[in-house]
Amino acid sequence: MSRTKVKMLVATHKPYDFPDSAIYVPVQVGKSLVQEDYGYLKDDSGENISAKNRSFSELTALYWAWENRFFKESEFCGLVHYRRYFSGSAVFGKYHILSEKEIASILDDYDVIVPKKRKYYIETVGDHYAHAHYSKDLDVLKSILKERSPEYLNAFENIMEQTSLYLYNMFVMRTEDFNAYCAWLFPILFELEERIDISEYDSYQRRVFGFLSERLFTVWLLHHSMKTKEIKVVNTEGENLFLKAVKMLKRKYFK
Repeated sequence: MSRTKVKMLVATHKPYDFPDSAIYVPVQVGKSLVQEDYGYLKDDSGENISAKNRSFSELTALYWAWENRFFKESEFCGLVHYRRYFSGSAVFGKYHILSEKEIASILDDYDVIVPKKRKYYIETVGDHYAHAHYSKDLDVLKSILKERSPEYLNAFENIMEQTSLYLYNMFVMRTEDFNAYCAWLFPILFELEERIDISEYDSYQRRVFGFLSERLFTVWLLHHSMKTKEIKVVNTEGENLFLKAVKMLKRKYFK
């Protein structure tokens, strides 16, 4: 069977309008935690971690796709969100998102498509995590890297001192690279899950593994010298950047 060029999962936890394109496939995340069935692919079939969705966020879709070889017939694969897509020329309502042709063309010259980096300006990636979340979890993660993947430590420390980061766990890359990334990422996160106690975390902080995976993704890209193409993210529900900035300042100075 010949391989298709591109397949993209669209992580969603609710009914939504999705692109009318064969390459964009919605998947209901956290399906094992709810009774509602929206008629999409579900992350609770086959080998899965659907029950971990409240702490692993969209990673439950990644794990499902990886373990069940969803992308096996695709040359390129990726993940976007029900309300966040990479900007391109394909028409999606009043928005324009990446088409299959654009993805294939970009990945002829680059290793991975990523969102434009979030810039923190007034603090480093490490400082931002300490102000926005629990720094002890980042310390435990670093210890696990020392034990399991010490060759990544330089990249980890480099990223922690930078002032920008790839967010959202959004990407498009070659399927073999996706498989390699997941094989590295999930054992680290499962080990972290064994070592930290999140039982008293609120619903936001409970998403710790999703937050830390964004840092690990950037570390993985740097370590492997992946040639990245940054693309603007289209948010179909809008995004209040001023409010985000105010919240960041409150966390930094009034925590």
